Amino acid sequence: MQELTFWTMLFQASFFIQFLMLGLFIASVIAWVTIFQRWQVFHQAKQQHEAFKERFWSGIDLNELFRETDPYEVAGAERVVYSGFKTFNRIRQKTSDVEPILEGVERSMRIALAEEQDRLHKGLSLLATIGSVSPHVGLFGTVWGIMEAFKSLAGVQQATFAVVAPGMAEALMTTALGLFVAIPAVIAYNRYAARSESLLNHYENFADEFSGILQRSLITRKPS
Repeated sequence: MQELTFWTMLFQASFFIQFLMLGLFIASVIAWVTIFQRWQVFHQAKQQHEAFKERFWSGIDLNELFRETDPYEVAGAERVVYSGFKTFNRIRQKTSDVEPILEGVERSMRIALAEEQDRLHKGLSLLATIGSVSPHVGLFGTVWGIMEAFKSLAGVQQATFAVVAPGMAEALMTTALGLFVAIPAVIAYNRYAARSESLLNHYENFADEFSGILQRSLITRKPS
């Protein structure tokens, strides 16, 4: 009796089952590439945030802090604060009223926060889709394989376990592969979504702190 291995069942499977498994394999590759890319993004974002937080609270003058800043290279809290500070300097040249200056700064920082959110969330919807769809694709392949197995049994006079087992194993193989693809994608999605929310909360807190600093600075300089 021929031993049932993964490769044996794969090559003996029907064309439709092979097509589904190829799709699941491609989805797995895409998921793992996205997982590693997102890991690099979040790892770098955390390092940048810690470095900027240390420099910001070191007592350095804001003009000196952002003197050599490249607006196309900044990210995270630095981008949010830089956007607000740039708007602050631009509006302050036109008016000395506290309210319009702060409104412009907060609006600019909200836009920067939204852009940072898009950057951090990029790819997460793909992981969520792969994680939710893959088990259903695998289950569909299993149902299809079971149907084909029962159809093949119609012409057999005596259906023994040895006859049924290969078809059932082949059918269940797609479910196993679907779960194999889905589980890492779901775990990564949940992990990165939590890290994204944590970083965005830090950025928002930084924006609030910076807005308070600017407000105190304007009130202090405002002539009585």
